[in-house]
This record gives sequence, C-alpha cells and structure tokens, in this order.
Amino acid sequence: MSSATTITRGTWSLIFCAIASLAGMVDASFAQGGNPELHGGGATFPAPLYQRWIDTLAKNRPDLRISYAVVGSGEGIRGFLAEELDFAGSDAALSDEQIAQVKRGVRLVPATAGLIVLAYHVKGLTGPLKLPRDVYEGIFTGSIDHWNDPRIQAANPELKLPDQNITIVARQDSSGTTYAFTNHLSAISPNWRDRGPGVGKVVDWPGNTMVAKGNEGVASRIKVSEGSIGYLEYGFAKRLGLPMAWLENRKGRFVEPNDRSGEESLARNTQHMPENLRLLIPDPDGDNAYPILTLSWLLLYQHYQDPVKASALKQFVTYGLTEGQRYSRELGYVPLPDEIVSRSRDALDSIE
Repeated sequence: MSSATTITRGTWSLIFCAIASLAGMVDASFAQGGNPELHGGGATFPAPLYQRWIDTLAKNRPDLRISYAVVGSGEGIRGFLAEELDFAGSDAALSDEQIAQVKRGVRLVPATAGLIVLAYHVKGLTGPLKLPRDVYEGIFTGSIDHWNDPRIQAANPELKLPDQNITIVARQDSSGTTYAFTNHLSAISPNWRDRGPGVGKVVDWPGNTMVAKGNEGVASRIKVSEGSIGYLEYGFAKRLGLPMAWLENRKGRFVEPNDRSGEESLARNTQHMPENLRLLIPDPDGDNAYPILTLSWLLLYQHYQDPVKASALKQFVTYGLTEGQRYSRELGYVPLPDEIVSRSRDALDSIE
C-alpha cells in the first residue's frame, strides 16, 4: 500500500473517537427531541383532572413526561411570570398588568370549569341546608355566627339547628378558588364589595376562621370539625362525602350543587366570551343555575424557544380539551361546551 493511502493505527483511533462523539451528540439530540419534559404547577381546583389527563396520556405517549405541582393559583402565577414553569393552572386567569409583564406573550386557555360549594359539618340535620344570598354572605363576614341564627332558621323551618358557634374554614394559600368565591360575594353584596374583604386570592377572614392549604386541606378540615362551614371545589367535597348547602341563585331559587346545575350555569353564560378568553361569571343567570361557578385556565406562553416542547404542550392540551373532557363529570367538574372548546383550541393553535 502506498504512503498516500496508508492509515495508521493512531489515525483510526482518532476517526473512531470522532464517530463515537458524533453518535453521542445525535443520541442526545434524539433523546431531547423524542422525550420532551413539561413542568407545570398552580391551582389545586383542577389538579385531579389534570393529573388524570397526564396519567392517561402517558399510556399512549410514554415518551412525553409531564409534571404538575399542586401549589395554588397564586404560586402558579408567580412561577409562570418568573418563567420557572412551562405552563401554569389558575382559577383567577391573569390581570392585564400581569399579561403585560410576560415578554414571550400569554395565551389564557380555558381548560375546565367547576362549582364552588359551601360544605358544612353540622350534626343532627335531617335534610339539606338552604342558605339565602344575604345569609351566606353574613356567615363569611362574621355577622352571622351561630347555627340557630333566626335568618338561617327562617330558610330552614324543617331543620332543628343547634345553638352552636359557626366556624369558617378558608384557604391559607393564595388561591383562585378564594378569588372566584370573593368575586361572587362582591357581585351579590355591596357590603362585601365596598366595606368588606372585597375580591382577592388572599383576604382577611373573621377572627375565628380556621385556614387550610388547598381545596383538599379545606375539605379535610371540615370533615373533622363539627360546626364548620367552608368554600371549596365541588369534586373535593363530593369525594369526601361532605354535605353541601343549597344556595339561592339570582332568580331566588335554592339550587343543589350537582352536574346538572353546573352545566346549566355554564351553558347559559358563555355568550360574552372576550377575545382574551378571560370569562368571569360571578353570578350566573338561569332559572336552575348554581350561583358560584368558575372557569379554570391553563396559562401558556405565546412563544416557546424549543419547538419540540411547544409541540408536546399542544398535544397535551389538545388531549385535555377533547378526549380529556370525558373525565370531567366523574371527577366533579363541568365539561366545557363546544363553543368554549373551539375558542380554546384556536388560542392553542396560535402558539409557536
């Protein structure tokens, strides 16, 4: 063999190392592209539904790894604004000021909806507790502090109410559930809106209030605390078997929280969806509409630097908006009407 075609052992070694290095780079790139990871966090309200989506999608897409930290809407929003998350969940959407902070742009995608109920623990009641609008507002301002208060008794003449202090159970963490509940109270009560706590993810409650973290924490505290009443998402109260008050709606009817009343509340009040999909329904219309309802949003960036991650996120959310909606009733949520699903998918399609 001539010197021009001779390849020494050292040269072969260098070529082999170069090929191995290139193969490693290709393998790493493939792993990154084929196994995207999405990290989300936020609202406790939709967390059981989101986890069901993650678990069921993983059966068909084991390469797609998704996590959702259940930390409350306030912390989810904070992490989203700080760009520590790929997506966040919130029952309070985002304000215009918060949206303006996100340089990558924001898409608010309604992903589910649900009822906020008043669950209670009062021994000896033989039927459902009915609460007029001014009465449950009075309970949560502290002006009604005994279960046998004449205003509660007048709405429930068939019940023997105990001479017992009312203990409120509220959220400790920054919460979209608190935001939706206080937004409703502000809509029905000038006293709450103008002289009371007002609207917020964290508000000041009366001095005897017990606080707990997350919807699950509120439900658990009510379960073991006689004389208590608290606000939480319907699915959590349902799973623990907590009794839930029938609340007076804007038509003056007492409505039981259930699938039917929730779906009527949502279906009758979606015609004014704004362009940014930030639809708030603080006091739903409808003869049999349950009065406290909220959408829950996924907070997504308009632009993602990694196209593989953007594609994976779209697949996850598309699944949730379509096949994933069939788990809603089972877990205590209100399935989204076709009109909202269509608007949500349009918003999702615009993400890059």
